[in-house]
Amino acid sequence: MLKYILTGIVLLLVGYAFGCFSTGYLVGKRKGMDIRSTGSGNIGTTNALRSMGAKAGAITFLGDLLKAFVPMLLVKYVYCAQMGYDPNQSLAYMYTLFTGLGVVLGHNFPVTLRFKGGKGIAVSAAVIVVSTMDPLFIGVGLALFIAVVAITRYVSLGSLIVVWYIPIFSVIHFRGDIFFPVILVLSLMFTVLAYIKHSANIKRLLNGTENKLGAKKDTDGGKHNEKN
Repeated sequence: MLKYILTGIVLLLVGYAFGCFSTGYLVGKRKGMDIRSTGSGNIGTTNALRSMGAKAGAITFLGDLLKAFVPMLLVKYVYCAQMGYDPNQSLAYMYTLFTGLGVVLGHNFPVTLRFKGGKGIAVSAAVIVVSTMDPLFIGVGLALFIAVVAITRYVSLGSLIVVWYIPIFSVIHFRGDIFFPVILVLSLMFTVLAYIKHSANIKRLLNGTENKLGAKKDTDGGKHNEKN
C-alpha cells in the first residue's frame, strides 16, 4: 500500500504544478492588467469575465479546464495503461484523484502567486468529468447544479452541492475496495477545500445576504458571487 501512496503523492505534485498555471492572471497580464487588483481580486473565470470581457472569461475557463484535463487524462489513460492498470478500476481512479487534487490545490494556492488563487469549482468540475467518465452521473450533476441555481439564484449553493458528487461516486463504486479508505479521504478533500474557499459565501447564505445571480453588483466588486 505504501508504494501506491508514494506514487500518488508524486502525482499530486505533478497536478499541483499544472494547477499553478493561473490562466486568468496570464490573460490579464497580456491585457496589461493584474486581475488580482480588479473586481473581486479572484483569478477565476467569473472575475475574468467581469473585468476583461467575454473572450477573456472564455479563455480563462477553458484554460482552467485544460490544466485539469491534461494531467488527469495522461495519468488515467497513459500512465496507468503502461503500468497495466485498468483505467476503470480503483487504483487508476485513486491516482486520477491524487492528480486532480493536486490541480485544485495548485489553482487555489499557487506558489507562483504567493498562494492566492481561485476557489476551484471549475477545476473540480473537470475532476468529476475525468474521474467518473459516467455520462449519466455527469448529466445528473449538471442538471442538479442548473436546477439549484435556477430556483435559488445562488451560484454558490449550486457549487457547494455539486462538490459532494466526487465522494458520492466513490462510495457508490468503490466501497469495500482495498483502496477505498484512501479514495474516500481524497474524495472528501475536494469538498472540504470548496467549503473552506466558500466560507464567506456560506456565512452570507445563512444570513440571507448572499448576492443572487443577476442581482445588481455590490460595491465590494461582486465578491459574493465569485466562484472560480
